[in-house]
Amino acid sequence: MLWAKRALQAVLPLNADRLHGLDDAQVAVVDQFVGRFAKLQDAMGAKLLPMVLELTKEQGDLEAYLDKVNRLEKIGALPSVDEWLELREMRNAFAHDYPEDSELQAAVLNRAFVAADRLVEILHHVKGFAARYEHE
Repeated sequence: MLWAKRALQAVLPLNADRLHGLDDAQVAVVDQFVGRFAKLQDAMGAKLLPMVLELTKEQGDLEAYLDKVNRLEKIGALPSVDEWLELREMRNAFAHDYPEDSELQAAVLNRAFVAADRLVEILHHVKGFAARYEHE
């Protein structure tokens, strides 16, 4: 994901004209970035974060996703619920294709390019938090 972001640095920030002017290779790199961003955010939300709750014995009777991420923030495993939910919304925005609105597509991609580094930082934070519990 970060490689794809770096590979596109020369055309960032995107706008409708730049988006339409991308060559086939650049479009493939954008697709790779989007797929990897979404996959990482999904894997963290579906596997890593629940594993941390289980590892720390903080699971309790939390059923709702929001309750789980709030608990993770409370124990320090997740830096910010609001930030996490923004990343999740960004991932969801990729699922909606806006072929008729290139400006909106460019805006979503620009937000994701900025957020990609933060997503990786959160991954490292959560992994570092979990590492403290691995040998217990």
